Amino acid sequence: MNLRDIVIKNRSYRRFDENVKVEYNLLKELVDTARYTPSARNIQPLKYAIITNNDKCNKVFDTLAWAGYLKEWKGPEEGERPTGYIIMMGDTKITKNFSVDPGIAAQTIMLGAVEKGFGGCIVMAVDKIKLRDELNIPEHLDIIQVLAIGKPKEAIIIEDIINNDYKYHRDANGTHFVPKRRTNDIIIKL
Repeated sequence: MNLRDIVIKNRSYRRFDENVKVEYNLLKELVDTARYTPSARNIQPLKYAIITNNDKCNKVFDTLAWAGYLKEWKGPEEGERPTGYIIMMGDTKITKNFSVDPGIAAQTIMLGAVEKGFGGCIVMAVDKIKLRDELNIPEHLDIIQVLAIGKPKEAIIIEDIINNDYKYHRDANGTHFVPKRRTNDIIIKL
């Protein structure tokens, strides 16, 4: 796949095949790739916790909210949950301003996951207090987001935004639709 194909295939997947396990070493490789990305002022404040153990995965899962626009959906059911997580944290001993680093690193990790045949969801709706307590995360590590990773088990269709309705939605079959602005709508001619 070329970069464009990987970017297009990189969706916010929320249902996974739990029979396909994400290996610790794969997630470590993705984190290692992310460490080469640009960092504001080159300060490199990000730290990561890699979770693949079933018990810890369940603890992480219980701290996440999955789809704000799908009010009736409580998240993936058993058998459809991620089999790996990367908890992205900022080390406040280094700096309290993580700037653009989390976005750059998260996107790099997700693109790498797609390249390896996996997919995921960047989750920012996290009960950070509960997650910190469950996993004994030190206080100086500010939990930024959780990257949920697994083998995607859902169809996602990209469609054009109509009437400025950008909210993702699902049909009766569970197909996930993601509206995107058209190219001509985002390019400004000066």
